[in-house]
Amino acid sequence: MTSTPSTTHPFRVTDLGTLVVMPWSGEAPDGSDMPYLLAYSLGDTEDGPEGTAAAVRRLLADNGMPVGGDVVDGTERPSLPFTLLVESGAAVLNMPSLNAQCLPPPEWLAAVEQRGYAYLVFTARAWPEAVPGRAVTPEALAEFAGAEETLTAAAHIVLPARRLRG
Repeated sequence: MTSTPSTTHPFRVTDLGTLVVMPWSGEAPDGSDMPYLLAYSLGDTEDGPEGTAAAVRRLLADNGMPVGGDVVDGTERPSLPFTLLVESGAAVLNMPSLNAQCLPPPEWLAAVEQRGYAYLVFTARAWPEAVPGRAVTPEALAEFAGAEETLTAAAHIVLPARRLRG
């Protein structure tokens, strides 16, 4: 009997390509604003969008974040490997081996202050058109973030907003 050895490659942050975190807020079913974070890759590695999708899925799976599954409620899991720091008008998403920072608009900051958490959609679907520094229209954001392909390729995580203690 012959078997093929399975090789596992170490996770490399560079396999994610350019990782972008985009904040926005929108009305939730309870009538108040919900602060959202959309994390995605530009798909800009040698292996392209397929390679970055595999790397994002691996990062999520290695850290117990189900893709396309149930919402992970970080308010009930204090040892969650993903955290959100909101300080001095910035939001910092901390993940194993990396972090990403963004400057949310005032309405996002107000929503996260009111709720105490943000809803992270971390998708394996690449969005090469949404590069940092280039404006994304609300319609383009809604089309990408609301697409079934984006949502089913994503981990959905409620992240408590932490602050520096001083």
